[in-house]
Amino acid sequence: MRGFFLAFSATFSLWACAGNKSLNKFSNDVLIEIATYQDRRLGDSVYHYLNSKDPRIRSAAALAFGSIQDTAASTSLGNLLLEDKVADVRENAAFALGQTPCIASVNALIPALEDSDSQVVCEVLESLGKTLPENDINVLKTYTPTDSMTREGLAWAFYRLGIRGLADSVIIVRSAEFLNKNNSLQTRLGAAHFFSRASIIGKDFEKNLIETALHDPSTEVRIAAVNGLRKLKDDSAFAALKLILASEKDYRIRINGARALQGFSLDKTKPLFLELLKDRDAQVGIATSEALISVLKEPWPEILDLARHATNWRIQANLYQIYLTVSPSKDIENEITSKYKASNNVYQKAWLLGSLSQSVETYSFLQNELMMSGIFVIQTSAAEGLVAINRNRKFPTTRTVEFAEIYKQAIAAGDPAVTGIVCQALADPTLGYKTVFKNIDFLKNAKQKLSLPKDIESLQPLDDAIAYLEGKGKATPLKNRFDHPIDWEKVRRIAKSQRVLVRTSKGDIIIRLLVDEAPGSVANFVDLIEKKYFDKKFFHRVVPNFVIQTGCYRGDGFGSEDYSIRSEFSRRNFTTGTVGMASAGKDTEGTQWFITHSPAPHLDGRYTIFAEVERGMDTVHKIEMGDQINVISLIHN
Repeated sequence: MRGFFLAFSATFSLWACAGNKSLNKFSNDVLIEIATYQDRRLGDSVYHYLNSKDPRIRSAAALAFGSIQDTAASTSLGNLLLEDKVADVRENAAFALGQTPCIASVNALIPALEDSDSQVVCEVLESLGKTLPENDINVLKTYTPTDSMTREGLAWAFYRLGIRGLADSVIIVRSAEFLNKNNSLQTRLGAAHFFSRASIIGKDFEKNLIETALHDPSTEVRIAAVNGLRKLKDDSAFAALKLILASEKDYRIRINGARALQGFSLDKTKPLFLELLKDRDAQVGIATSEALISVLKEPWPEILDLARHATNWRIQANLYQIYLTVSPSKDIENEITSKYKASNNVYQKAWLLGSLSQSVETYSFLQNELMMSGIFVIQTSAAEGLVAINRNRKFPTTRTVEFAEIYKQAIAAGDPAVTGIVCQALADPTLGYKTVFKNIDFLKNAKQKLSLPKDIESLQPLDDAIAYLEGKGKATPLKNRFDHPIDWEKVRRIAKSQRVLVRTSKGDIIIRLLVDEAPGSVANFVDLIEKKYFDKKFFHRVVPNFVIQTGCYRGDGFGSEDYSIRSEFSRRNFTTGTVGMASAGKDTEGTQWFITHSPAPHLDGRYTIFAEVERGMDTVHKIEMGDQINVISLIHN
């Protein structure tokens, strides 16, 4: 069910003891057993708990399969969904089936549409949206909601079908009806995100979407609806966008408005783009410059002037990139290089290297920075820049041998992140390296220096490169081994509503940990806090109106420690201020985490949610790339 939340105690003592209201649920040894089997992905050991007389145990066991994702459990979960007397147990069973796409899951979910509890049906509907094959979507297209809760479930079911590319004209029309203000907030939000992310055909939804983008009472609904306007590409939608961009106070709506402009002709949008680049909120200017990178194919003289006078370095670097892309110039390359050398901000320098990657002739400068800088953030950006140059349509194939030697030297230097980036180029069949490398011992030697789980993001492209160059196609996907069991003694000492103070260079953020829902992730986070691991770390990734991300010791997003923890999926959703674990795929989490700027339902059930922002969203919205965590501490009161 959307918007599912547990009740939290108002007591914030860390050291929970028997009888204390702050005690988390893991004072129960059986719940620890289930969570341990979940952590070890031992589905066979969880089955018998589905038959427990205690509904709390059955509920926990059903939810555990949402993370284990064992298709063999679908029949047992289906029986629970149809027969259990407790609604919460049935909801968890429905969620777990939705997390485990297969025919058995679909066959278990469809009969549950007749459940007497609307909240259970709501969960069943969304899970069907995740699992139904294309030839069975009539199950949802012909479903008639009976109340506001089942309308909500159907709206989110259509959203799930939409992001899977399975929405047709009937679903589009029905989703447009869900935008009407007489529907609940969650129903409208699901429909707005459908139009934001699904592939849309026709025009039957136009009036409803424009009305929602302009006038819906919920900011979060408008954020998603505005993004969908880019698909209309007509005068009425453009007029609505102009009004929204001129009047909306929430910077997130203006960001999505800037992105929506990509759907319209540049002769109409140019004045709006130029104005948005000077928006009072730098994040709007950043998003606008990124949008222009995608659409601008001819030189605008204003771009260079704005680049030279920009006060935000990300906007400046993006505008330089645009200019070099559409109007190559040795003088501008020199101008960017001069700014690069004058800067003491490693993130600015990295972004400027990205600008230079639009010119094939700058490769020697990038090569030098890659080999000589000794700074992770710059090395990875230089490596990415070289690969971008290599993929540029103007790249002369006569330099392929020269680039092969550059890549070989870069890999020999031994940085795992650089190795992974370079190997993406070597495994690209369009770049022609199979005919260049007759001996790939240098790749096999590099592999000996890498290990799981720490280097999974580098090992996978390295394996792909080896397999491709040896003529074996794609390498087998890597999986992290189980190497970091949950510290249950620590978990038991963490209060149910434990709060954490995150002091940053832009202000304070207070988050509330969700130990009952993600015990392994919370225990790992608390352990890192107690070791002062996060102190002085940078926010290395900021995507406007999406996330701020931190926890990387390298500062470039490629840093992790020599262990991994397991993904822990729950029915909680990614809303504004949700704190999640960053990952490179299931069961690869470690030290990096993020906070969302606004709802991000495409992350639901794919990334662990382990905390929520309680206070300080104003700080979250102000954080920029390169801002720093001063200190993180547990709150004892």
